[in-house]
Amino acid sequence: MLWTIFQSFLSIALELTVLFIGISFLISLIQGLIPYEKLNGYLSGRNTALGVLAALVLAFITPFCSCSTIPVIVNLLKEKVRFGIVMVFLFSSPVLDPTIITLMGAMLGVKVAVAYTVITSILSTAIGLLLEKLGFEKSVKQVIMTGYEESSQKFSLKRALQETIGLMKTVYPYLIIGAAIGAVIHGAVPTEWISSTFGGDQWWIVPIAAIIGIPLYIRLSMMIPMSQMLIVKGMAVAPVMALMISSAGASLPELALLNSIFQKKLVTAFVISVFAMATISGFLFYLI
Repeated sequence: MLWTIFQSFLSIALELTVLFIGISFLISLIQGLIPYEKLNGYLSGRNTALGVLAALVLAFITPFCSCSTIPVIVNLLKEKVRFGIVMVFLFSSPVLDPTIITLMGAMLGVKVAVAYTVITSILSTAIGLLLEKLGFEKSVKQVIMTGYEESSQKFSLKRALQETIGLMKTVYPYLIIGAAIGAVIHGAVPTEWISSTFGGDQWWIVPIAAIIGIPLYIRLSMMIPMSQMLIVKGMAVAPVMALMISSAGASLPELALLNSIFQKKLVTAFVISVFAMATISGFLFYLI
């Protein structure tokens, strides 16, 4: 069994390493072509459609986990960016990562990656604007974040290489941990147990997976190899997606940070929203 687990780990880790380095470098290179100043202008504008689009694009091109999103949120609020647009970014930033979504397409299939991107984008937009409509803007505390500056990026091979190395230091360890967990799942967890427990179409599996994911601090980079093995073992895609979205969208460290800038009413609404987003996404994957 140990040899099987080790072989599985080497296979997954090697595949992830090659994909991660290539995709990260390419995306870092492309980011130098993105007009950040225009994006900031759209975020602060009155056009809701352009503001939402800018928030989603910013979320897509900034590979932040749920915790590192908070300084950006504080600065957007400080710059008087519309509350609903800021909330769209808050929900979409941890779950929309071009590198990880590309890895998802390579390992879980293009259809899954496209569906994931579309569903999370739509739900992030709907939830963000709904919270604004319900008046949660009043639940934001007056907080000033210092030591954070946005920097313009230029098209540069050197910068792309530096960013790839930086991602290797911060994100790659999570990929390897995920690969290790995935290898254990592949080699030690009985296929029959996973397929019989989580492989059916029982509706309650999805919300349970969403609930389990919220307290965890599992980055998407860690979830990709784990998800691949869970699906190979027979777990349905729907609960896997619910677990992935809830664990990436919220975590206990993030909630502690949000509590410093949001009143408890808005923090509670955030948790409920992440749960709803993960659960609805899971149900939609049943249809797909």
